[in-house]
Amino acid sequence: MTVTTVVTGLGITAPNGLGTEDYWKATLAGQSGIGPVTRFDAGQYPAGLAGEVPGFVAEEHIPSRLMPQTDHMTRLALTAADWALKDAGLDTSEVPEYGMGVVTSASGGAVEFGQRELQNLWSKGKEHVSAYQSFAWFYAVNTGQISIRHKMRGPSGVLLTEQAGGIDAIGHARRHVRKGFPVVVSGGVDAGICPWGWVPQLASGLMSTEDDPARAYLPFSADANGYVPGEGGAILIAEDLESARRRSAERVYGAIAGYAATLDPAPGTGRPPGLAKAARLALADAGLAPEDIDVVFADASGVPDRDRAEAEAITEIFGPGAVPVTAPKTMTGRLLAGGAALDAATALLALRDGVIPPTTGVDTLAPGLRIDLVTGEPREARLTNALVLARGHGGFNAALVVRRHA
Repeated sequence: MTVTTVVTGLGITAPNGLGTEDYWKATLAGQSGIGPVTRFDAGQYPAGLAGEVPGFVAEEHIPSRLMPQTDHMTRLALTAADWALKDAGLDTSEVPEYGMGVVTSASGGAVEFGQRELQNLWSKGKEHVSAYQSFAWFYAVNTGQISIRHKMRGPSGVLLTEQAGGIDAIGHARRHVRKGFPVVVSGGVDAGICPWGWVPQLASGLMSTEDDPARAYLPFSADANGYVPGEGGAILIAEDLESARRRSAERVYGAIAGYAATLDPAPGTGRPPGLAKAARLALADAGLAPEDIDVVFADASGVPDRDRAEAEAITEIFGPGAVPVTAPKTMTGRLLAGGAALDAATALLALRDGVIPPTTGVDTLAPGLRIDLVTGEPREARLTNALVLARGHGGFNAALVVRRHA
């Protein structure tokens, strides 16, 4: 018997909304969370805009005993996981501990925590370095803290494929559910808005240095000039459909119908990028043809040549202007390891409500791009299947198909 993996709970911490419904309301209204950096003084750097999660008071969500041992990133992740489990109506005490797993995505770990402790080491000495530095900065810390907090002893892991990681984590969660584990907490939450997290992104040469929040991140636009980083992401509860039915789950957002990942070829080989292949493989995994997809949530790099490559891949698969394409991340920035998970959650909300959120700020497509980009206002539509695309720094590509639950 084929196991159907469904999403029964969502927890979102995003720059334009703290909590799933606040985020969704803001996204449909076209409200951006991008603005000047406040988490550190970015005045000495060429880029000074970011998407920061608003109104998050960690002490209101995190037990006091965890505060000294957690970074801002992990506090956001723990909060999103709590919300996702509550949204799923899942009482973890009623599920065997070894039947629940955790798979999340990461990029560089909890860099804000790590930077602070290294500064203490250099300026004050080793006696002033927290003992929690041994693990609090580690890239697997979100997975570890979520699993400990909720006594989840099943298969767990972390995927380090940068922006593609959220989709990869969801794909691996589905794999565990298919193997017989009824519940897997998945997705990704990231936060690296500090000098240690900022400088490596600047060094990539892909960040926007525009100082107007409305003009800084314009994927597929004739005025595209790079991306704006952000923090946050989404945690999803992946569950065996039959298991969800047995416990009378409060809601099912949709099914994880197809997943695939590829790597780009080495530079200079002349071989094409792997994004189109990942999309085709995900469609095949879902048993769907291109015409079955009702909307594409784009990776939307914001870098002109990468935007063009993605638009060409979408056109190659679906035909010119044949499927609506959207990039609501224009309101949050690119969230590193949290970005694709947030896109997947957004796609599920779009399927639920029959509406495609807009790509904000983009007035005119770059010359030669032949995609139907949803801009301005949300677009109501009959939505059954959505394709989510993501690319991570270093050549990672991932594609996810989610299907509306009947």
